[in-house]
Amino acid sequence: MNEEEIKQTVIRLLKNIAPDMNPEELQPDDSIRQTLGIDSFDSLQFVVAMDEAFGIDTPEEDYGKIQTMKSLLEYIKSRMRK
Repeated sequence: MNEEEIKQTVIRLLKNIAPDMNPEELQPDDSIRQTLGIDSFDSLQFVVAMDEAFGIDTPEEDYGKIQTMKSLLEYIKSRMRK
């Protein structure tokens, strides 16, 4: 899966969590939670959906590493290689 495919999957997952927002407009360094108005429960639902979609396991201590679109894409790519 290349970076664009990963990004499109992330956008689809974010649309499920925040259907009234436009995650495709997120800039690489925008805070995902703040920009989309995602609360902690929705954030957790997103992480679970992301883990399922990409076949990865995101431990709670890594949540701080996935705050922006840029850091999220890098994180997913690094976890998929393992």
